Amino acid sequence: MTTPKLFEPFRIGTLTLANRIVIAPMCQYSAVDGCMTDWHVIHLGHLALSGAALLTIEATAVEPAGRITYADVGLYDTATESAMGRVLESVRRHSDMPVAIQLAHAGRKASTEVPWKGGAQIAPSATNGWQTLAPSALPFAAGQSTPHALERADLERIRDAFAAAALRAARLGIDAVQLHSAHGYLLHQFLSPLSNRREDEYGGSLENRMRFPLEVFEAVRHALPAEKPVAVRVSGTDWVEGGWDIGQTIAYARALEARGCAVIHVSSGGLDPRQSIPLGPSYQVPLARAVRQATRMPVVAVGLITDYEQAEAIVSTGDADFVALARAMLYDPRWPWHAAAHLGAHVRAPEQYLRSQPRQYRALFDLKGSAAG
Repeated sequence: MTTPKLFEPFRIGTLTLANRIVIAPMCQYSAVDGCMTDWHVIHLGHLALSGAALLTIEATAVEPAGRITYADVGLYDTATESAMGRVLESVRRHSDMPVAIQLAHAGRKASTEVPWKGGAQIAPSATNGWQTLAPSALPFAAGQSTPHALERADLERIRDAFAAAALRAARLGIDAVQLHSAHGYLLHQFLSPLSNRREDEYGGSLENRMRFPLEVFEAVRHALPAEKPVAVRVSGTDWVEGGWDIGQTIAYARALEARGCAVIHVSSGGLDPRQSIPLGPSYQVPLARAVRQATRMPVVAVGLITDYEQAEAIVSTGDADFVALARAMLYDPRWPWHAAAHLGAHVRAPEQYLRSQPRQYRALFDLKGSAAG
């Protein structure tokens, strides 16, 4: 019986992934002073038993001002590193699934309330608020605080903070690093002409707008061992006229590939409240397809991918090499199990959970100790 493409292994450098299903980073807004908590043990441990190929830790700030909310995870000092280490130690006792981390800086979209309390931006002078930072002194939305326009020393500090966070991730044994240059956060703010109005070498032309994100990538790539994959998440378009678009994304992807980028994860939007997104199943897949056709890097597609046949079609037709699931995985943390049963493939699962499956599906599970990955 032919293995479905969705369940074929894939090798990225020295990292072998068991299938083409990856868990996208999902903010939990449950940290304390940047430190992971017991919630992260439950959350990440739960997903590590899912049978996916890779688990990505949520957007992790490289400095306190880079957090989206006051409850975001960070990796910028001994305390945040130790807290993450405790969580990973717990998760690894029961799973050998490879773990990646998304390193990020929220820029002008920082200093906000947690989503279930409205998500509004918090003023710098208020409790749990701070001064936001950006390429230019342009707020994300009308009525928000004006961000501080980054100066040269600020750029150097943030670049070095990304590299330092990557080193901390390597010390923790994290298998891959993803840089967040999507969804309107700081690196994306430099890329888009809607948010970058600088008049120095970091603004204006496409080459200049890409300069700082590429400097950050190079710093992280240089900081890590050559065998440690560095990926990048991008927004393929701002969905706003005159903004960042797929042509510029391809130019950026090619520049990243030339610098050693191992994987590119193609999302969209998040930079401007005026965005008009044509939501629907696989709505971002054409963006991933365009990048894949223009580069030789493995490409991850994401966005309203919920159906097993839909996911198989995306990878089997060559639109992307991987599918990433986020909300669908929260709704159904055993999605890869069910996809394997539906498509007639194999997936890893812990022995403790074997009896949960109907007898006709038990042959679809690869059991190795009590590890799921």
